[in-house]
Amino acid sequence: MVSVKIAVIGCGYWGKNLVRNFAELEVLHSVCDASEELAEKASQTYGVQVLTFDQVLKSDCDGVVVAAPAALHFDLTQRVLKSGKHVFVEKPLSLRIDEAQKLCDLSVEVDRKLMVGHLLQYHPAFQELKNLIAKGNLGRLQYIYSNRLNLGKFRNEENILWSFAPHDISMILGLVGDLPERLYATGACHLNPRIHDVTTTHMHFKNGVQAHIFVSWLHPYKEQKLVVVGDRGMAVFDDSLPWGEKLKIYPHQVTWVDGLPIPEKADVIHVPLAVEEPLKLECQHFIESIKNNQKPRTDGFEGLRVLRVLDAAQKSLYSATNIVLNDEILPYFVHETAIVDEGCEIGNGTKVWHFSHIIKGTKIGEDCVIGQNVMIGPDVIVGNRCKVQNNVSLYKGVVLEDGVFCGPSCVFTNVHNPRAEVERKDEFRPTYVERGVTIGANATIVCGNRLGAYSLIGAGAVITKDVKPHAVMVGNPAKQMGWVSHAGEKLGEDFICPRERRQYKIVDGNLIENDKSNTNNKIA
Repeated sequence: MVSVKIAVIGCGYWGKNLVRNFAELEVLHSVCDASEELAEKASQTYGVQVLTFDQVLKSDCDGVVVAAPAALHFDLTQRVLKSGKHVFVEKPLSLRIDEAQKLCDLSVEVDRKLMVGHLLQYHPAFQELKNLIAKGNLGRLQYIYSNRLNLGKFRNEENILWSFAPHDISMILGLVGDLPERLYATGACHLNPRIHDVTTTHMHFKNGVQAHIFVSWLHPYKEQKLVVVGDRGMAVFDDSLPWGEKLKIYPHQVTWVDGLPIPEKADVIHVPLAVEEPLKLECQHFIESIKNNQKPRTDGFEGLRVLRVLDAAQKSLYSATNIVLNDEILPYFVHETAIVDEGCEIGNGTKVWHFSHIIKGTKIGEDCVIGQNVMIGPDVIVGNRCKVQNNVSLYKGVVLEDGVFCGPSCVFTNVHNPRAEVERKDEFRPTYVERGVTIGANATIVCGNRLGAYSLIGAGAVITKDVKPHAVMVGNPAKQMGWVSHAGEKLGEDFICPRERRQYKIVDGNLIENDKSNTNNKIA
């Protein structure tokens, strides 16, 4: 089991809750706070060391939680990422969009996790609500509204919009799956002439969904309620109620009689939930993201989208006008020397490095690594989690399924007999590389062939015919020299993978993975 060590920067109002949870999860490495008294109290309570911020950066901890004032988030988070550690920063990611974008780009560049503390995305009620919507229980979404109201806690460094609304914006964007096209915000300043105590933000999405968020710290009682209206039902997430009542479904319908809409009310359904502390689930998610090298649910780009909405709402408050959000947020990294043509699709978390060129019509999946001096396209398809190493060209007709590794300077062709002075674009032959294939450095893949799943093409090999799944191919022309497992380990006479202990056998000339249930066998 991989051991993870977490340091927490900030032991105050909210930080103390993070310290407690990471201590209960047995991963708390150290604490740090500008107040020696707060840091020492946390240290004595949970039996961990107190470090300065610089000492945290030089320590052996794996991840750092930033629970400092929002004005410090950019500087602290940037320094942590540059030190090579993963970061969980409380909302907001930063107070400025350009700074948040820099943090997102930096996290991709240094290959460290950047997670933003949008707590309600981890609430069991919200997760179940997302599942119900995905299953179609509410039908097509029409309207969403959220109330987050209380008396206090009053702040002088930020208004109610920045203090209360990030959680609601995060939930609404998570349900709709997009940024609003435009929004309008209005509010009032009562306690301080420069700080809004009450705001209402109206959002319009391009898929027709509308939403509004009402936040106030001048309210007689606490209310935390999210209402979702679909064309087949409605749902209410009320976090102020007991667990058995937090999430309710109202399967009301509207029918038309003689041209008039008539409501048909139905009995409320209380959705059962697992009783778990959302903050603990959020902390566990950060730990698992590090352990399993997975993108956090509320990663830096999600935090950037929330910040875009906050910034637009702030501008609308002061200008009393509609604000249009039309700048695209790129959830992937492209080095400044690389070129990505218009008309390309690139998935979340993918990195395109120095001097590479992605040509129009190319589709690249999520979490891919495109090395230096790579050319892809036009109209090439690359699956998820592929790695294309330096000096590789993928021409039209090449398709890579998920998890394909293309070694440095390996070569793909697209016609059998090219001539500089003879146009042969109508003679391109497709090359299909199935899931999990590894292609060694300087190998050549002659077009028109199919590389079977999880096969291994040796360095310098020349492929002139179809390759069986899991086959090891070496030489020029390449010949099969054995078999490899799903994990890429060479199989011996016992056909047992030394890494994963999967068992295989040969049936009709193909490698078959044994099914221990003995109900059937499958081609591996």
